[in-house]
Amino acid sequence: MDKKNIRQSKDVADHLKYLLQFESRELFMVLLLNQANKVIHEEILSEGGITGTVADPRIIFKLALSHEATGFIICHNHPSGQLKPSNMDDVLTEKIKKGAAYFDIKLIDHLIVSTEGYYSYAEQSLNW
Repeated sequence: MDKKNIRQSKDVADHLKYLLQFESRELFMVLLLNQANKVIHEEILSEGGITGTVADPRIIFKLALSHEATGFIICHNHPSGQLKPSNMDDVLTEKIKKGAAYFDIKLIDHLIVSTEGYYSYAEQSLNW
């Protein structure tokens, strides 16, 4: 997806569903964007088990800073097919969003993808 312009969450979901939706384990990814919302880097940050994976916000911020990103999108899959975010998903998203603001980097969205489609925090939250 390098150098593609991101206009909406569906653009990312369409790209990532082919990478993540049929995985039997949870994977956590980050897409780094420049000021024009073009993807400048994407990377799988962690591979977990069937029911979860771990994402370290410090690794996300290190990557974003080293690539001079102005924004980023985080994404993971739910092998169960369930699109509803878990409590842990909500806690992690808020933690990353607050940390990103400290570095003046914008968390643009957090997507969950599965065989059932996608869930976008940005599309679902009025306070995003």
